[in-house]
Amino acid sequence: MYIVDSLTQSTGKPTEMNTLRQSIQSEFLQFDQAFSAALSSDNHLIDNILDYIHTKRGKQLRPVLVLLSAAICKGVTDKTINTAVSLELLHTASLIHDDVVDNSPMRRGVKSIHEQWNNKIAILVGDFLLAKVISLLTEIRNTSILSIVSEVGAALSSGELIQMHDGESMWITEEQYLRVIQHKTAHLFAACCEAGAVSSGATAKQSHALKNFGMYLGLCFQLKDDVFDYSDVEDLGKPTMNDLRDGKATLPIIISLQRASKEEATYIKKLAEDLTNQSPHINLFEAEQEIRSFVLRYDGIRYAYQIMEKYRKKALDALASFPDNKYKESLATLLDYAIQRMH
Repeated sequence: MYIVDSLTQSTGKPTEMNTLRQSIQSEFLQFDQAFSAALSSDNHLIDNILDYIHTKRGKQLRPVLVLLSAAICKGVTDKTINTAVSLELLHTASLIHDDVVDNSPMRRGVKSIHEQWNNKIAILVGDFLLAKVISLLTEIRNTSILSIVSEVGAALSSGELIQMHDGESMWITEEQYLRVIQHKTAHLFAACCEAGAVSSGATAKQSHALKNFGMYLGLCFQLKDDVFDYSDVEDLGKPTMNDLRDGKATLPIIISLQRASKEEATYIKKLAEDLTNQSPHINLFEAEQEIRSFVLRYDGIRYAYQIMEKYRKKALDALASFPDNKYKESLATLLDYAIQRMH
């Protein structure tokens, strides 16, 4: 059964992304047109691949964060639109590269780029998008935004390397795990908020507050993704236990292993390793069910929601200094969406 802690239910039903964009509807349309223009090339092969990417866009949370962060300060500008496009291109490139590293066959319900074409093409298309980012940043002509985007690009690569070194072990600590998701997810959310604020001409205090909001939002978002991995397939509508099959430890199992006896923890770790290696000596479905039951028994999912709630409060504290308006309300609603979403 899909577990939702009562801490996350205070605001009612989960909000859809279209609702979150209402306060910046015209600005998001400008972004969408600019992003579509950026996903083009006079190279026929690249253009076909970019069209393939464009038809399966994700939630586009990151450009929404850029636009809302600018709007809550001094308003959306042309620099804001280019900044939003740059960060969404960076995110898209990182996903293409990550899928190669993780050998992921699917992305957003369709074949990943490397699966549809091959690894070499996927890497080069990701590099092409990164070059587009650089081109857009030169048009923005703002060294602060350039610094924010370049630093988060480095953080994304660093996060992947940290996960390779630390994350693919069932024995990592909660602190090590949080370090991984800060680099892989939260830093990009923080950069979107900070760069959006800077693009509008915000004060240093406003930019810093929104950066903190984005960081805590990003942590909540990744923690919720990790909780999804322990949902039943019929509840979520897509395969689960992907992280465990890939050998990646997430907070629910990390805390459960710490709470269990040494003997039981050792047994579960071995079972997880057999699942990762697709061992012929175990029933894979039964192994998944046993690990899921183990995590539920030790309240691993509930603990993850408690940590989400802690970060949710810190994110709201970061918004406290801003006047109450529709943009502040949208950011707060986006925070709740990150925790309450069903996919």
